[in-house]
Amino acid sequence: MSLQPEYEGACMTEAEYLRAEITADIKHEYIDGHAYAMSGAKRNHNLLSGNIFSNFRDHLKGTPCITFMADMKVKAGSKNYFYPDVVVDCSEATGDDYFTESPVIIVEVLSQSTRKNDLTTKFLRYINIPTLQEYVLVEQDVVSIQVFRKNNDWKADYYCLGDNVTFESIELTLSVEDIYDRIDNRDMNEFRQEQQGINLNDR
Repeated sequence: MSLQPEYEGACMTEAEYLRAEITADIKHEYIDGHAYAMSGAKRNHNLLSGNIFSNFRDHLKGTPCITFMADMKVKAGSKNYFYPDVVVDCSEATGDDYFTESPVIIVEVLSQSTRKNDLTTKFLRYINIPTLQEYVLVEQDVVSIQVFRKNNDWKADYYCLGDNVTFESIELTLSVEDIYDRIDNRDMNEFRQEQQGINLNDR
């Protein structure tokens, strides 16, 4: 069964979805037995995902933890598969080639089209994954990061420019500025102008 436009949101079995997704031209997420096409990502979205992925991957080199970006699905419950922007799996067991069931941290970069889904549908399903310790939401149009932690009853902690974020599940601390390196939005542009002014005054 191929994922043609007429099947958008249509009911599919889990086996049909997994089989069709391997050869689909467009990635689909699977929510409560229905497949939904994913849209393309903007420059800022890709840069943020790449910044986080590279920092996670470099930090976890030599450990059992593996960092995936964009193309690895996460299975969340019996009829849900999502494509997080960044996910880390620290299980030593060999899993499926196309999805993981044991993430410790999931990162989603927010956009206007995905924000509601990331904060509701995905949030409720992600936090029920037994291995998950942290769920991270990163804004791309402003500088703002939310981290939901299992050990804090999944309540959000907020981070902005000047803050450091500790990803407890993988024991890594990053500055917000490093996460937003090369990002083009008003907050970062103003921050860079201020830093340039400080540097000029120090000469």
